[in-house]
Amino acid sequence: MSLSAQPSGSSPRIGIALGSGSARGWAHIGIIKGLAELGIEPDIVAGTSIGALVGAAYANDQLDLLEQWACSLDWKDIVSYLDLGVLGGGVIQGEKLLEFFSKHINHSEIESMPKKFAAVATDLETGREVWLQSGSVLHAVRASIALPGLFRPFKHNNRWLVDGGLVDPVPISLCRAMGAEVVIAVNLNGDIVGKHFQNRSLQNEPQQPSYWDNIYGQLKDRLESGKYGVLSQLFGNNEKTPGLFEVMAGSINIMQDRITRSRMAGDPPDFILSPRLSKLGLMEFDQASIAIEEGRLSVQHLKSALETMTREPLIKS
Repeated sequence: MSLSAQPSGSSPRIGIALGSGSARGWAHIGIIKGLAELGIEPDIVAGTSIGALVGAAYANDQLDLLEQWACSLDWKDIVSYLDLGVLGGGVIQGEKLLEFFSKHINHSEIESMPKKFAAVATDLETGREVWLQSGSVLHAVRASIALPGLFRPFKHNNRWLVDGGLVDPVPISLCRAMGAEVVIAVNLNGDIVGKHFQNRSLQNEPQQPSYWDNIYGQLKDRLESGKYGVLSQLFGNNEKTPGLFEVMAGSINIMQDRITRSRMAGDPPDFILSPRLSKLGLMEFDQASIAIEEGRLSVQHLKSALETMTREPLIKS
């Protein structure tokens, strides 16, 4: 028996809230596919940051295409999407990402997508949460992933928008506002605070070049010239002092973890999936297969509880 969000009889409307987490967000693919194997296919999708990207692909019936691309990535491919610059409010301008989205996600209006979808962004001027429920799906995703300091803010309807994870890392309330009676929340940040620094302290033996070593090697010529000179310090490998990206990522992880805990206390989901992703860094998008498998495993860990939905549909009083 398959349970979906389609209104029929006593079956509840199922929504999935896909949280922020940068490269760890590929786990959303494994989670969605793991749920489908249990006969659970939500038709209400709310996403923040990377959750908005994966959610848009799912809501537009293009998840397989996104998975194929994500699993084919290596660090050289990732470098090709970095249109670096020190002006414009972010190290990465985002134009190449929009170019990618236009190739891998149809030029849909949110209203015309097969599944109900919305993304969360943050108004940079007011600090307010912005729900993007209409208009260009490309613009909604680009706004939602604009991680401060890394990606340039995105101007949308005369407002500068940044990453939705600043205000709502796991958009449960948006899911409910869209009509979900049962919400499955995906929290990618539950086990990551401080883990990256702990892992570094345990690395005493010679290892293969790190992810950032590889990135730096590719960008070195660009970083040493012209306007990119100031960026050369961002990709260092000083083992004693954390780099700028490391500090930024660690700070954002702490903030999002605290916000998620607070918001879930006030508006708890019906089910929480928390894949174990502390081994993955902020920008390790080339580790999709690991993240996807962890997503599938998190569904299996909650299998018994999730299967109650397919056996005995939940009815809200």
